[in-house]
Amino acid sequence: MAQGPEPGGGGAGRGGGARGSGAPIDVVVLAGGTAARLGGASKADVVARGARLLDHLLAGLARLRGEGLAVGRVCVVAPEQVALPDGVLRALEDPPLGGPVAGIAAGLARLERPGPAGLTAVLTCDAPESWRALPVLAGRLAAGGPQGSGAGEEDGAVVQDGDHRQYLLGLYRTRALRSAVAPGGAALRDVAVRRALGVLDVVAVPLAGPEARDLDTWEEIRAWDTHPPSFRQFA
Repeated sequence: MAQGPEPGGGGAGRGGGARGSGAPIDVVVLAGGTAARLGGASKADVVARGARLLDHLLAGLARLRGEGLAVGRVCVVAPEQVALPDGVLRALEDPPLGGPVAGIAAGLARLERPGPAGLTAVLTCDAPESWRALPVLAGRLAAGGPQGSGAGEEDGAVVQDGDHRQYLLGLYRTRALRSAVAPGGAALRDVAVRRALGVLDVVAVPLAGPEARDLDTWEEIRAWDTHPPSFRQFA
């Protein structure tokens, strides 16, 4: 069962990819919060499949970079007690525990120095395979319009899992994302993600594989830990 960080093999093969081309993508990873359903445990530090959930996600991003997706800087929004690898930036809303919208704003502020990328992905550490969705989201956003029609310029592309639009599994135009989470330069706190990001014009990309799965409870973590990794290849 011990396997180490699992960057391997695959991702959502629907909707096209964006290998070796496209605008640079910075990444904000939300890794704070109270984790009430885990009894207050640090989600980032939970170990499954031989590594922390956060390390699985970071390893996946590194793989995408190696395969040609223009992944730039990665900023993890987490307290100091969460260890980060060299080269990964850290941010935290001030004061802490301001909610995910405030966390996104803190991550964007950190990425402002020396200058942001044109696109920013938002992921969470409790979705360790969410990195697999980025090539599909990048391809759809580059194509523009519903189903890649090329019409218009959306503010972003997010995963649609059934009836649920996952704003915390999305790729956004950085300027639009910043205006939603920090209108007028002031970061929103204690605001629902859907309320803040729902104002953006996003294209929803239906995905229901491991890339859309988050692990909110110990039961879900144990199930993911014992389930063999997916090695589906990108289309």
